[in-house]
Amino acid sequence: MATREVRALDKKTQILRAARSVVMDGGFQELQMNAVAAAAGTAVGTLYRYFPSRAELCAAIVSTVSQREVDVLSGIAIAEGEPSQKVRDAVRAFVLRAMRGRRLAYGLIFEPIDPEVESTRLKYRHAIARVFETIIKEGIATGEFRELDVEVAGACLVGAFMEGLISVLAPGAAGVPTRPDEFADSIADLCLAAVAKPGRMPAEQRPAVGTAEPIALKKP
Repeated sequence: MATREVRALDKKTQILRAARSVVMDGGFQELQMNAVAAAAGTAVGTLYRYFPSRAELCAAIVSTVSQREVDVLSGIAIAEGEPSQKVRDAVRAFVLRAMRGRRLAYGLIFEPIDPEVESTRLKYRHAIARVFETIIKEGIATGEFRELDVEVAGACLVGAFMEGLISVLAPGAAGVPTRPDEFADSIADLCLAAVAKPGRMPAEQRPAVGTAEPIALKKP
């Protein structure tokens, strides 16, 4: 890669990190180009060279951060283990990471956002649902899960654990529970019960894979 391209990539990464910090402090409502330029230590004109509009900058944040979450969940889906445990691990991973990056997670999942950015958010929500579809298919094949429409089931699981987070993530809410692991377990158990065959014992509880870091912006 040419030196000029490397510098451009570094500058774009710097801007995205600065934009993320603004969102983490005040949500997307505070994501103004002047504020991002100040946080990045760059001129507003430079910012517009990389992101011609606020909407494009918002979409870039949603895309970059959400892809990291998809990668974490995909890693759980392809790991060794029973499908029931994978469902629990994946749900717990998402819930715990969201609680550790509370303000940013609220912005990515719930906060009203530019209409042109909503399509990016929905794209990654669908990508997360597809990860769960993979696990559900595996569970049906092994006899752990009921016969289900996997697309419907995947979308419903994602809707369930995301909706379960709103009372924790929303500005003005009580905040993260004093026992976040138990909160995550409760949501994970409910999601598993939605797909498991009646009478199946729940998967053994153990720490979920990929929960060490909060929802956060990584290098693109």
